[in-house]
Amino acid sequence: MGTDIKELKKLAKKFTPEQIEGCITQQIETGENICLKDQSAEKIINELSGAEYIKRLVDRGMSLADALRELARRMRQAQGGK
Repeated sequence: MGTDIKELKKLAKKFTPEQIEGCITQQIETGENICLKDQSAEKIINELSGAEYIKRLVDRGMSLADALRELARRMRQAQGGK
């Protein structure tokens, strides 16, 4: 997937989960969004989805580092890894 961790951190700090979700919807519907630009649509949606997931975990009290590890774990599971 090639997720950029620095970009995920920046997005998770800058936007609320609802704003990120709105950007995902906007990207799907219009091909553009206000959160993230200058990348392929697939990469944008993947990065925004990751940032939204991280932000939700942080908002529930998880540290940013632990939220990033949890996202990485889930990505490995989704790709068939352990």
